[in-house]
Order: sequence, then structure tokens, then C-alpha cells
Amino acid sequence: MDPPPLIDFSDDAVSSVTSHSYTDRHGTRIFDRYLSSSSSSSAAASSDDDDETHTHSSSSTTIKRLDYMIDFLDRKLSTSDDRNRNRRPASSLPEFVGRGGDITMFRPPVRAAVHPARPPSLEVRPHPLRETQVGCFLRAILCTEKQLWGGGENGVRVWNLKDLYSESGSEEDGTAPFKESVMGVSALMCLVGDEGSGSGLVWSGHRDGKVRCWKMMNQNQNQYGCLSDGFREALSWQAHRGPVLSLCISSHGDLWSGSEGGALKLWPWEALEKALSLTAEERPMAALIVERSYIDLRSQLSVNGFSSMLTSDIKNLLSDKSSAKVWSAGYLSFALWDARTRELLKVFNIDGQIENRVDMSLLPDFSLEDEVKMKIVTSSKKDKMQSSFGFFQRSRNAIMGAADAVRRVAARSGFGDDNRRTEALAITIDGMIWTGCANGLLVQWDAIGNRLQDFQHHSSAVQCLCTFGSRIWVGYVSGIVQVLDLEGNLLGGWVAHSSPVIKMTVGAGYVFTLANHGGIRGWNVTSPGPVDSILSSELSGKEFLYTRIESLKILTGTWNVGQGRASHDSLISWLGSAASDVGIVVVGLQEVEMGAGVLAMSAAKETVGLEGSSVGQWWLDLIGKTLDEGSTFERVGSRQLAGLLVSVWVRTNLKAFVGDVDAAAVPCGFGRAIGNKGAVGLRLRVYDRVMCFVNCHFAAHLEAVNRRNADFDHVYRTMTFSRPSYLSNATAAGASSAVQMLRSTNAMGMQTVEGMPELSEADMVIFLGDLNYRLDGISYDEARDFVSQRCFDWLKEKDQLRAEMEAGNVFQGMREAVIRFPPTYKFERHQAGLAGYDSGEKKRVPAWCDRILYRDNRSALASECSLECPVVSSILQYEACMDVTDSDHKPVRCIFSVDVARVDESIKRQEFGDIMGSNEKIKLILEKLRQIPETIVSTNNIIFQNQDVSILRITNRCGKQDAFYEIICEGQSTVKEDGQASDHLPRGSFGFPRWLEVMPATGVLKPDRIEEISVRHEDFQTLKEFVDGVPQNWWCEDMRDQEVILVVKVRGSLSTETKNHRIRVRHCYSAKTQPMDHKPNNTGQIQGNVLPRSDYQRLSNSLDVVDHLRNLHSP
Repeated sequence: MDPPPLIDFSDDAVSSVTSHSYTDRHGTRIFDRYLSSSSSSSAAASSDDDDETHTHSSSSTTIKRLDYMIDFLDRKLSTSDDRNRNRRPASSLPEFVGRGGDITMFRPPVRAAVHPARPPSLEVRPHPLRETQVGCFLRAILCTEKQLWGGGENGVRVWNLKDLYSESGSEEDGTAPFKESVMGVSALMCLVGDEGSGSGLVWSGHRDGKVRCWKMMNQNQNQYGCLSDGFREALSWQAHRGPVLSLCISSHGDLWSGSEGGALKLWPWEALEKALSLTAEERPMAALIVERSYIDLRSQLSVNGFSSMLTSDIKNLLSDKSSAKVWSAGYLSFALWDARTRELLKVFNIDGQIENRVDMSLLPDFSLEDEVKMKIVTSSKKDKMQSSFGFFQRSRNAIMGAADAVRRVAARSGFGDDNRRTEALAITIDGMIWTGCANGLLVQWDAIGNRLQDFQHHSSAVQCLCTFGSRIWVGYVSGIVQVLDLEGNLLGGWVAHSSPVIKMTVGAGYVFTLANHGGIRGWNVTSPGPVDSILSSELSGKEFLYTRIESLKILTGTWNVGQGRASHDSLISWLGSAASDVGIVVVGLQEVEMGAGVLAMSAAKETVGLEGSSVGQWWLDLIGKTLDEGSTFERVGSRQLAGLLVSVWVRTNLKAFVGDVDAAAVPCGFGRAIGNKGAVGLRLRVYDRVMCFVNCHFAAHLEAVNRRNADFDHVYRTMTFSRPSYLSNATAAGASSAVQMLRSTNAMGMQTVEGMPELSEADMVIFLGDLNYRLDGISYDEARDFVSQRCFDWLKEKDQLRAEMEAGNVFQGMREAVIRFPPTYKFERHQAGLAGYDSGEKKRVPAWCDRILYRDNRSALASECSLECPVVSSILQYEACMDVTDSDHKPVRCIFSVDVARVDESIKRQEFGDIMGSNEKIKLILEKLRQIPETIVSTNNIIFQNQDVSILRITNRCGKQDAFYEIICEGQSTVKEDGQASDHLPRGSFGFPRWLEVMPATGVLKPDRIEEISVRHEDFQTLKEFVDGVPQNWWCEDMRDQEVILVVKVRGSLSTETKNHRIRVRHCYSAKTQPMDHKPNNTGQIQGNVLPRSDYQRLSNSLDVVDHLRNLHSP
């Protein structure tokens, strides 16, 4: 796309155009250079709605960019001013920073405008919040020539590839413009594209057992009920009783579908074509035509004596168009089929061992049982024998059913071989099959099912595979993507998403990856490569154009309630009075309930994934009432462990930007097993930045400093977040077992560096609670005297926590506001004022047990908020509520002022497109990488009679670069008596007719090498019609001469465009063939497979088809 004009702020430039202006939020009047006179004249010349929409979109984008630029300049000026005056913002409190923040584990995570450890990506759909995706998670993606399709739990959506750089629509913030089907469609399980059927079809398999066909439409095509501006559901039928787990289109255009229990069906292209060609009035018959046309391929398994595939779910189907085969895969076994004859060729396991056939005499003979049943009916002991037979029959069925269930569970859950199960299949251009396993193993197979090599580049489970040219892309459950060459060598890898990569597809020069959370990113097919560094540098330099700063306040409160209950007035004093202008409220309570029985019950609940209690719920309800929950605030998450409780409330107008809530609990008491001491935490995403709130209760007593330090270290290192128990049943459909296992341990999918704690990857961490650090080296009376005189500075010198932080022993690198309130422990209940300190027999020394500390993205105090340091906080208020007397502890609250830098993905995506389209270095590199080698093809005409074979030769004339070829069929025509072709009919996915075999149909041409392709005419004189899976009718095939157009598509290793050569193949039944064109041919009539040669055709001389082909009578 063309880059936008440069912004010129000079007075002359502004006055020389028809100016448009607006007033920004700072009150500054801005003139819009994007809306120049040319824009105005074009708008005046056309009143079309699309032009008006485009103008409005351009104006909106310009306003955003200018707004972000002004904010950027304001921040730079204000930061520079603060540095010159060497002062903090006026309203923030001074802070104390602990040592040890430079230790890797405690260092803030690396952030940048463009991630430094991976190639730049095109953000098609930014990471959506999980709470917004309930019931509509995306489960599959597919790229066709012009669209990117996404299928989810509640419908289908389509992105036009030409619009990927456009401004976001109103559907989802930051997402590229898309169209969506009506809601209510059953959850989608798989997608397969069909570019060869004329207008381009997409087939989808669904959880309800249906297969649906989607068709793109022109804007003026509204018949059949267009769903959403350009695509509609063209056909649907009930394919299976269970969910449709996999789909593929064979090299002959037939649709194959797999389901649970080994169900495998083939839907002939002829039936699909007939159903799709029906008129609107005939459409009700379409589903019936297709439903009854299927071929039950599983019947061949039992007929031929194979047993392992009978109960194995068909998780993957793969069409090998190079050798005209189809692979069907369960978790632990494969079946290999002939795509033309539809016969089963081979069944083998994941080790490549051929499956032994079962002695059919050992299998139940159901026909014999029926005969026995008839004899019993005619016997004199009819009733008794029937009853006896029925009992044994039912028992037998029950036992076989149970055994079948056990086998299916074993296949899914993997008794013994779980980590070896197959998760993904892909085929490379050289005809090799690659499978990915749950243990991270990649296995290379040849076309006939021989296991060749194993590769292990990562330990996580493989989730998906994708191939393009000379590269293989692998997506893992860890969120990592790796790129390999055709020999299996690792070229590069990076963390592509913060959750498992579940699907990948290729189109428009990008490899698109779908994450388990629903986000979609596009990676340049040349990555890793030289384009990445240039694009990263350019995008980083334009950071100020797409950086948006959000500001909010967070109120955090901690209180050890001492197993008591608070009054409503106490909560108003503690929280209600401070929550008027905050966006997020975090509350941590300790000792909500204690006692041996409570601890034992809590431990028992934790072992079965349960948590919470009636007392904890009472506190949540009371706090919610104080915060006006339901109207002003909404509770987004909570977690309880015995007496520990943490909960988060979010203001309703901020709720759309807060989500992905995960919870964690770490017991520290009695051998790290009981929750009398420990921590509970909540992790959530705020403006796409990760924040963690951890409520702690550490070891008590003055002398237990080391135990408290050890408690912190244990909590920090081992806290692992997962989805809250009340959301655990909302598992997204279609996720693999590996993904579901990951969800149970890490729901947000935060991928940390190996060995690094999850808390270290958060942008902001706040610790609050009864940390139990005391005052050292001071008596009770001395402490009381200093408190009464409010001499807190001297008391702080005795504070154990401050001393340990200064030594770098605990809370390394974390910050706390300077304390200006009295010690919060220990008080007599219901005694107001400082006179309420413990006056009993023990006379515990007053101490600041209740504390709130934090860490943000800053590595230095002076860091400003930016995409490199996206979360910057300061403390506005840090105080204890001394008037609350319901416990022996005083509640403490802290108000944070937080600036969050977020990316406007819509603007960044447009900048991405501008750079790709205008940067000369990138264009030059891509042009070199995508060069197509000079290639020649031996002929453009082939004539068959009977079962002939012709050899097609393709030569790579380039001495340095590999060429990649693919042969497809544009369709079949009937040859009239005058020799001209008519009735052109394309087949599904550019499939070959059943009478033609081309092998290999794909391959790699090495430099200066010749590839020989066998083009064979197969004897196929009869057709079978299947009704409900059983052949019903046979008849002779049409005896008229047939003609197909083969297209040899040649590309370079990374080129997205191809150079094509067309070959006419004619099948003649008569002894004498008709001439191929009207030109006189000196060789006379052509017999058999003698070819009229046009000599060699140089494909690299022109992008067009050779001139003389224009004169051929092509359909």
C-alpha cells in the first residue's frame, strides 16, 4: 500500500492546502495534513459511501497519530524538566528500594516496542481477554488465495488479505477488519480450503457432526441469504454422529472426514458438485444428496483384518498430492490410503511397524449370531432361550463396550505412550511427511510410510506443523515457533505467543499463527532473515506514533482480621473512603478463619481442586457491599487458602480492559503443606500488561527472621498461576490434551525463561499482607515512647524488614513508600487510639507487621513510561486506619498511581504495512529472496489412448538455486466431434480426474537437474454410485474424449508468486484422434502417446503463458 504523506508542521505547508483542524484533549488546535486538497477534491468528486468511510477512517487514524505524538512530546518535556529540577512528581511519596534488584530472577522483564528476541509480527488479532471469549474461542485458521479464515466455537470469521494493514473496524479493538457469520453455529473443529472449485470454497467440520461449506460472494450476490457482506453458508449436512475432528481434500478432489472411534468417510466430488449446483428452489435436496453419497472407508479395515484403527479417533487427515495418497492418523497409529482407488494400503504404528492383521475367525460372526437367533426362535423352548440369549448378548455388548471405552481413553489419555502420541501432520514440497509428537519429537516419513529420521529441537509438545517452500514451521504448546529446513536442521526459533500455538497457515507472504488464547500473528515467510532487523529498526523508530499511555489508580489493602468479623463502618473507614476515584481495588485478608479443623478441611479441598469457605464468602460479600459491587465495581477474581484470602474488584468502566484472571496458592506452614502460613495470588491483564497481587502471611515471632525470608523466597519461586476453580469447566473446545494440561497449570500461558519464576515475568507485582517482620533491639516501653512522640524515623532503623531488604536478603529490588504511620501490631480489640497497644502479660513490642511493597518495570528511579518500560508507578498514599478496632492488627492501605504504555495495534499494523510497501531495502531483499529460477518444460500437449504413459520433463536451468514445482489440474472438459473442448468442469482443490495419474505431482528441482514426471492414463471404465456407504449402481463411463489442463506451477524457495506453464492432456477413446488445434500439422494424425512437441518453453522469460497456447481451444 502507498505510504501516507509526511506531516509538515510549517506554517507555509498548512496554509497551502485546504486545511482541516480539530482541537486535541490538551486544547491545542491541530491542522490535519492528511486531509489535503486532494482528499477534499476526491471526496467532492464521489459521494460513494465507501469513499466517505475511507475518508473518515483516514481522518480518525490521523487524529490518533497526532494525539500520540503530542503526548510523546509532553512526556519528553515534563521528564526533562523533572530531571533538571531533580524532583519527583509533586503528589507522590518518597520510596525505599531494596537491594538485589539486579539479580536476574528479580530483574524486571525485558520489554520493547518491538520484541528484541523475535522477528516483527503483523498483529492480525491482538491477544483478546479470556473473559470476552467464553463460548467463542477461535480453534482453527486457514488461508486461501484472498482470505484468512478463522473458525471458533460460535461461528466463522473472514479477513480479506488486502485489508490486513487497514484500520481496525468497530468489531474488536486493534483487530484487522473482518466479516463474521451469524452466531449459533456449532463449535468448529477443523477447516480445509478448496481453491479449485471455481469461486473458492472452504469446508468446516463441527462438533455437532456436521460439515459446512462456505462460499465467498460478490457484493451484488445476495441470493441464498448472504450472511455478512460477502460470504455465506452454501451447503451443510450431517456427516458423523460424533464431532468432525479432521478434514482433507484428496488429489482427486474428494472430501475425506474423520471422527471419533475411527469413523472415516469419503464424500465424492461428483455428489458435492451436484449439490452445490442446485438452484435456490432445489437447495433442500442438497443435504440429502450428499448425506447418502458417502463411502464408509472403515469397512475396509474390518474386511481386510485391520483392528487398531477401529476405535482410534481420526485426529488428523493429510492429503499427499505428490503421490496421490491420504494419511489418516490417530494418536498412536496411521493408515495409508490410495486417493484414486480409495483402497487401504497400509496400517502402521508410530514406530513405523506394520499393524498385524487379525484372524477374522476370532472376531464375532454377526451373521452366524442372527442364524442362531432364528433357530432359537423356532425351538420349543422359545421364550426361555430368547431370554438366555438376550442376557448373554447384552453382557457381551456391555463387555465389548467397556473394552472399547478403555481403548479410546487409552488412546486419548495415553496409558504408557501418552508422551509419544501424534499431534500434527504436514507434507513438504519434496513429498516427505512430517509428524509432531507430544514429547516434542519430529518424525520424518517417506510417502509409503517408512520412518526415516527423528529430530528433537524442543521438549514441549508439538501442536501444529506448516510448510512453505524450503521451510518447515513448528508450533509448540510452550508458545514457541521454530523454523526448520527440509533436512530438519533448525534455522531459528522464538516465543511467538504467551500461550500454545495451536494452528498455523500460509498466505500473502506470511505464516499466520493462532494462539490458544485466540490471538493471531503473521510472520514473514523469510523469517528468520535480513528483513527482520530492518523492519524492527523502522518500527521502533516510529514508536511515538502508536504508543498510548493509560493512567489509573490502584487501591490495595491488607488486614489481619484475627478470625473476627468487621463492622460495615470499619470497612467504610478502610476502603470505602479511599475508593472514590480508583479503578482497581485489591484486598488481602489474613486469619479469616483458623484452627486445626479449618486447616485440615482446607488441605483436603486443595487436593481435589476446591477452595473457599462460608466465612470467606461473608467477607467478600461485605467488601462488595462497601464498594457498591454490581453498580460501581465488579469482582473479577478471588482465591482463598485456609485463612488467607485475596480478591480484586474493577470499576465497571475499566472492566473491558481487565481480564485473563488467574489464581495461585502456596502453603508455607508445616512442611510447606498447610495454609496457616503462605500466600495466595491473583494475576490479571490490565491494558495488555500483566499485574500480580500476592497476599502473604509469613512466619511469626521476633526471632524467625530467616524463616520469613525463606517463606518469601519459596512463594516467589514456586507460585504458579492457573485458572480459578470456578472457571475450570470452561475449557475451550477443540484444544488438544497437551493444551488442556497446560491450562491446568498455567491458564494465562505466561511463558517464562526456563527456570525463571512466573512472578518474574509480570510487569508489576504487589506484595501485601501480614509479613510479621518485627522491631529488633528495642523494648516495649521504648517503642511505646517513640510511637507516642511519632518518632518513626528512629523506629524504622530497628525494622527487620528494612534491614533485610538493605542487605538484599528478601524482597530484592522491591519498593515501599516511606512509613509515616504508627506500628500496626499488636492492639487490644475495641480500644481506640495509641493507648490500645498490647498491655497484657506478654506485652508484645509494637511492629509494622502489615506491609505493602511493589515492583514495576523500572530498572532505575528516573525511568519514564514507554513501551520499553510500560508500567511505571508511584505511591500517592500509604497509611494505616488507626480508628478500626475490630482486630489486634490495624488495616493498611496504599494507593498507587500507575501509568501503562500500550500499543495501538491498529496504528502499528498500518505502520507495518507502510514500511513493507515503501522501504527500498526491504523491497530489494524480498525481490532477491523471491526470485524464480529459470525453468523449462518439455511439452505442452499430451494425448492418451488406452493405458498410456508419458514422461514430462522439467529442467532447472539455474545453476545456484533450487526450484519448487507443483502440478495441478484446472478442470476437465468433454471434446466434441469437431475437436473442440466444452463443458469445462473444475474439480475440488484442483484435483485430477480418476482416469489420470501424475506422479510425483510436487517436488524440488536441484540446480541444473531434470525431474521426470510420470503422466499415466488409468483404466477406469465404470463408475460406482454409493448410497449410505454401499455401492448400488454401476454404469459405463462417458465414452466421449476427455481433456484436462494441467498447470505446472514453479516457484523459488521463498517466493509467493509462481510462473505457470499449461499442458493440455487429452484422453481419446477412438482409434483416430482429432487434431489439437486448427493449424495444419505436418506429422499427420497422432497415434498413442506420440506428442506434438513445441520444443522447450522458457518459463522465466515471461509471466504470461506462451503465445501459441492462446490459440488453443481451451475452455
